Amino acid sequence: MRDEVAAVAIKLFAEHGFDSVTTAQIAAEAGISPRSFFRYFPTKEDVVLGSLTDSGTRVRDALAARPVDESAWVALGQAMHVLIDRPVYPSEDLEVIARIILETPSIRARDQEKYQQWEDLLAPGVAQRLGSTRDSSVVGVDDRARAMVGAACACLRISTELWLRSTGAEDPALIFDELLLSLRT
Repeated sequence: MRDEVAAVAIKLFAEHGFDSVTTAQIAAEAGISPRSFFRYFPTKEDVVLGSLTDSGTRVRDALAARPVDESAWVALGQAMHVLIDRPVYPSEDLEVIARIILETPSIRARDQEKYQQWEDLLAPGVAQRLGSTRDSSVVGVDDRARAMVGAACACLRISTELWLRSTGAEDPALIFDELLLSLRT
């Protein structure tokens, strides 16, 4: 039922815009009470971002599964491919969701919070791959790991923007890989 309510909401968002749709409208269209809507989603924003927050766990698990001899940057980039290769939402909803995230200020702010949560979640695995290399007195291994995760998240966000700009014509995985590679050189 949660997926059905989300599908109805996404359809309404696509037709009327995120800010114009109320939770009461979503509930009515889905054939449930507004109270039932809130059992599935604490807020309207969670229809869009709820599953994306959990995606950090998918990346963390994919990072842990990467070969141990792979560099931290390569392993992180490959682990993030789980989000591109196996998206949370059905492919027909991806463009709508991406546009909502990028064009709605309240959602965009929550999306940034998600990336900060991912830094906390992913940085320990990246730091482990960096090992005990000697750092400056100011920048430690954990700091470098957080910076790497932040940079990879920025590549993911920008690759989504570029994919939308291409109206879906470009391959988001190739865009992401090109951005990652540009930071290595």
